[in-house]
Amino acid sequence: MTNKRSPHLSRNTVVKSFRGPLGGDEHYITLTADGEGDLASQLSEIEHRYSATLRALNLEPESAIFRRLFVSDAMNQASLIASSELAKSAADNPVAISIIQQPPLPGAKLALLAYHIDGDPSVHKQKISVHNTLIEKKGRRHLWTTGLCSGQGFPDPSSAVQTRRILTNLVDTLEAQHGSLFEHCIRTWFYLKDVDVFYQGMVDARGQFFTEQGLTSETHYIASTGIEGGCSHRYDVVVLDAYSNLDLNPNQVSFLNDFSRLCATKDYNVHFERGTRIAYADRTHHFISGTASIDTSGNVVHIGDVTRQAEYALGHVEALLQFGGASLDDLGHIIVYLRDPTDYPRVSDVLGHALPNIPTVFVQGAVCRPQWLVELEGIAVASHEDPSLPSF
Repeated sequence: MTNKRSPHLSRNTVVKSFRGPLGGDEHYITLTADGEGDLASQLSEIEHRYSATLRALNLEPESAIFRRLFVSDAMNQASLIASSELAKSAADNPVAISIIQQPPLPGAKLALLAYHIDGDPSVHKQKISVHNTLIEKKGRRHLWTTGLCSGQGFPDPSSAVQTRRILTNLVDTLEAQHGSLFEHCIRTWFYLKDVDVFYQGMVDARGQFFTEQGLTSETHYIASTGIEGGCSHRYDVVVLDAYSNLDLNPNQVSFLNDFSRLCATKDYNVHFERGTRIAYADRTHHFISGTASIDTSGNVVHIGDVTRQAEYALGHVEALLQFGGASLDDLGHIIVYLRDPTDYPRVSDVLGHALPNIPTVFVQGAVCRPQWLVELEGIAVASHEDPSLPSF
């Protein structure tokens, strides 16, 4: 994995690239608006910088796979953002677009995380529904699901009811593509409008649904983040993004943990993997779940001290990556969620020293326990050599 900083890119634009020997270069790009001006001016700023970044990397617009827009006020900003090139998914160039209300820090209205693949002419993209984009690469299908919610016409504020409806929708889509939640879903992101109120309902419904789908503590779960966030619909309290590999071989998959630092999530009755590793012939993908300052008994560590919590959580991320044969240097990007936005200077200082060249987005997003002040997640791509495995 290599970093690339172009003289044409600003200090708030960071790129990380992995160039594999078997083709399909991967690029992670993060951009945060400077925080000045109204939404229209910040949209224009990000659009300009994003275009400049693609030119600096010699990336065609068709190389875009996934974009997540972090916004400060989704309900009021939705119409203007929808008209932006950042949020468009053209019929001849579909892109998986996620728009999540999580105010970017230290005070912007907009930030962008973008994922691109180039250098592989086999890539074919298809929009199979409003919320689902199918990427075919070397004959293997990758499904990106974004913005999946109950819809504004369903004003039931129960997070349990909405979670079941959303997961049923995801399963129906997977099955229509001859896939399953159990075998093919690798990563999920659950966003809840008020995590302090609605998290437990989501967890309970997800656990019951997983059991019905054969996912238990004796089999496996799915790497995940459950965090405060939302869509632009007034009555939707749960929103889901997901990534699935529809042609995954079981021998490609392993799960990440370090029991010297972290307990199994089942020990405190939640249902996700700490991390999932997918191996290919020339690389491995490491999907690190939302990770906080927690000990081997499931207790919060360093209560009230956001700096030490950030350091401790980052130690967990490093341990999970090392378990899978990767390192912090292999991170393609990291997302930092802060309950209290005034903690930004302290946490950005910690991560700026530890991860100086990693694309990073800081957002305001409360974690599922009030005493957790910060949570980290990310995706890493590391070199790997095993010709018996499929190519990415």
